[in-house]
Amino acid sequence: MSATEASHAVRRRLPGYVLAFALVLPAATAPRAALADDARPGIFRITPLRPVPELREQALRASPPVEPGPFRPVELVELTALDPTIRLEIRYATRDNFLSTPVYSEARAFLQRPAAEALVRAQRALRAQGFSLLIHDAYRPWWVTKLFWDATPPDRHEFVADPAQGSRHNRGCAVDLTLARLADGRAVEMPSQYDEMTERASPAYAGGSAESRRLRDLLRAAMEREGFSVFESEWWHFDYSGWREYPILNLPFDRIGRR
Repeated sequence: MSATEASHAVRRRLPGYVLAFALVLPAATAPRAALADDARPGIFRITPLRPVPELREQALRASPPVEPGPFRPVELVELTALDPTIRLEIRYATRDNFLSTPVYSEARAFLQRPAAEALVRAQRALRAQGFSLLIHDAYRPWWVTKLFWDATPPDRHEFVADPAQGSRHNRGCAVDLTLARLADGRAVEMPSQYDEMTERASPAYAGGSAESRRLRDLLRAAMEREGFSVFESEWWHFDYSGWREYPILNLPFDRIGRR
């Protein structure tokens, strides 16, 4: 997730997202952060450079970069309000993330209206095949991008977005998601874990089970039919066409839709 949002290697990550994945690492590469006794296992975690409350306060006081316009009007839409059948698992509203602390105060997901309506169409098509979309993250306020950057050691900055550039999540045009089965509500097996920074996360990865690759490709086809494009090294991350036409936003969830 390089700051330039142009990745040409599997190890690079889409801007605006962070390390928060379930992955068993070899001992030589395992993260050094200690886990709390009650922490959910299998989530990639780091030790923040400074206490998260301190970094949060600093990020909330900061201002996003100024970009030249013009931009399209902002209309962030809550996904579950548009379609209540869409399921959520918002990692940053829990301790199950790379900072081991909640960042969002609410487990909610928003996109710009054209992207949200396209996502609903994909949801309807997938439900007809026995699946639901399961959303991990969508719109992200800019201050959270800054918090992630400031908390992460410099040798891991390639995995978080540079706040000086912002991210597509900040524009309300990026979504991270997977599939869940309607029969039991459980997330399906994919060739890699969500947010896993290995070659297995590539949409073109040829390993894993044939069924996991089929489901990965099913998700991709449904999203691409509605105007989304998958990121080249993350099967779960999709950008909506025209994302450049929207500004970097810093609205908290509880202020969306208010004047």
